[in-house]
Amino acid sequence: MNTNKGMREHAPQHFNTLARSLHWLMAAMILAMLFIGAAMMTSLHHRIWLIDLHRPLGIAILLLAVIRLANRVFSRTPPLPDDLPVWQVFAAKASHWVLYALMLTMPLLGWAQLSAAGVPIVMFDGFNLPPVVPASPAVYAWCHDAHRLLARVLFAVVLVHLSAALVHAWIYRDAVFASMAKGGKPSQEP
Repeated sequence: MNTNKGMREHAPQHFNTLARSLHWLMAAMILAMLFIGAAMMTSLHHRIWLIDLHRPLGIAILLLAVIRLANRVFSRTPPLPDDLPVWQVFAAKASHWVLYALMLTMPLLGWAQLSAAGVPIVMFDGFNLPPVVPASPAVYAWCHDAHRLLARVLFAVVLVHLSAALVHAWIYRDAVFASMAKGGKPSQEP
């Protein structure tokens, strides 16, 4: 008997409820952040309001990304289809880990950027985050440039991720999209 086939028979067919919930919530939050970030750079009239929205949303993404990563590490995930080419399997796995890295790095860079600017990091009235780096124009410039560059990388990775999901849903019509889109009966553990 093929041991890989035996493992697949007992593998979950869907991501767990926490993974699916965090995926869709964070997808909406990340898309909002990308548009808020772009609007912050182009709108003088709404800039302060957008920045006040951007900071707590970024920290919320950071906290949820930590929970999501822990859930991913400690829970089983559905296997990819056997007939996927090796390069697609590699691309799928790599893009997920790149997304996790960006979900953790982007908010930390934003936090460091504000810390380096020496400005208070107000989450909401009466609650400020402590600085994570000392005030420094050089550190501020580096964090600002890195945050901006990684925002573009995040936008590109999100587009590729969304495109791949739609290819699986509409063209391949396999279980990949469904594994994140809806729940199923939990698999029976051996």
